[in-house]
Amino acid sequence: MLDLKIERTTAPKEKPTDETKLGFGHIFTDHMFVMNYDTGMGWHDARIVPFGNITLSPAAMCLHYGQEIFEGLKAYRTAEGSVQLFRPQENFKRMNVSAERMVIPQIDEEFMLHALKELIKLEQDWVPHTDGASLYIRPFIFATDPYVGVRPADHYLFMIILSPSGAYYSTGLNPVKIYVEQKYVRAVRGGTGFAKTAANYAISLKGQDEAHAQDYEQVLWLDGVEQKYIEEVGSMNIFFVIDGEVITPKLTGSVLPGITRKSALEICKKRGYKVSERRITIQEVADAYDAGKLDEVFGTGTAAVISPVGHLKWGEKIMTINDNKIGPISQMLYDTMTGIQWGKIEDEFGWVVKI
Repeated sequence: MLDLKIERTTAPKEKPTDETKLGFGHIFTDHMFVMNYDTGMGWHDARIVPFGNITLSPAAMCLHYGQEIFEGLKAYRTAEGSVQLFRPQENFKRMNVSAERMVIPQIDEEFMLHALKELIKLEQDWVPHTDGASLYIRPFIFATDPYVGVRPADHYLFMIILSPSGAYYSTGLNPVKIYVEQKYVRAVRGGTGFAKTAANYAISLKGQDEAHAQDYEQVLWLDGVEQKYIEEVGSMNIFFVIDGEVITPKLTGSVLPGITRKSALEICKKRGYKVSERRITIQEVADAYDAGKLDEVFGTGTAAVISPVGHLKWGEKIMTINDNKIGPISQMLYDTMTGIQWGKIEDEFGWVVKI
């Protein structure tokens, strides 16, 4: 295992005093993790250092050709004051899948979990105490070669930054409005849809912008070939409960294999629900709605955990789901997952990693 050097800051920041105003992604802790990769040396010089700016050449390859991957997870404070993570091994495992697709060197998953735990131990006072708030964790890797040419890089930086974040649902678990995108596509099989890479999110911005213009909060993406099979929402995987059956699009290579998605499937199976991972068309969803069999729609993701969908717009058709209220399966999943994450209920799955 690599050595891990720790340099403590000599100028600690003042921590937020009002955790109800944390927001998301704009406050950062005192320290960050950094590690270099150079061809011939591999990953080396792992260190925790004071948070600060980095210097890059204007010719850095990540700026020109998008060779970058990232992850997102959280640290949670329990009522007893301890800090814990939720399935972090899955994040580093998925990061290596993304790295392979983007021709980025593989990381040592065991070492990265060790390094993350050391970073959070150092920053544990930054983990919010307010119910629903958490410490957001952003690991990412990007190419740094000063070279304007299309090829895999020889030099990379791996970094982890931390950001205390407020409760996602400050006003309660309210259903969202989702717009089905029919003009643009996000990904195709054989592309990078299954990888957590920056370009996937840039591609989705146009559809998101158009959804907002129509007063919808999220975009539901269809497949990139026939534009009839449902894939995912811009920031979430998507689930449908049709006549009691829990259905989510199967992983065909153009859908991100979400860790919250995986957890939701495992919980539903353990609770005895009929669960299917399969291709599902938007027409099937509309037909189920017309037949009175579309019981629930919800998204899953790290930020919101479970996001119930109250309105779904497909062309001129607007579907109001479950009277624009959260359904029983959505509520059960939210209560179970957040209960495990914040240590409020027993972790019967062995998902929690304590710091």
